Amino acid sequence: MAIISGVNIPDNNRLEHALTSIHGIGTATSKRLVQEVGLTENPRVRDLTEEDLARVRSAIDRVGMLIEGDLKRETQMNIRRLTDIQSYRGIRHRKRLPAHGQRTKTNARTQRGRKMTVAGRKKTAAH
Repeated sequence: MAIISGVNIPDNNRLEHALTSIHGIGTATSKRLVQEVGLTENPRVRDLTEEDLARVRSAIDRVGMLIEGDLKRETQMNIRRLTDIQSYRGIRHRKRLPAHGQRTKTNARTQRGRKMTVAGRKKTAAH
């Protein structure tokens, strides 16, 4: 397996798809990086030479974007700042509820957890 930015990228995938396994690099960025390096045929990772991998690593460093641990740390610091100043979004993060205005009466099961049945509630028949 090739290691780029501390991440093992899969050998069987093509380079454009394999670069997306690095946190912070999406499809558009990976396509741009592959073109910048000059690998227009988009080879599989196992077919790359060490020189090609070195060029990809240097291209990622040259772009200067936050990836992997730095990006995760920055995101955590942003959320911590919101919770410290007790903004609306920070309170929603603290309560583990959706922070961007989604409805929570019927959806948001991922955030709220498993459905809990409340004792003593009965459905009334329509008369």
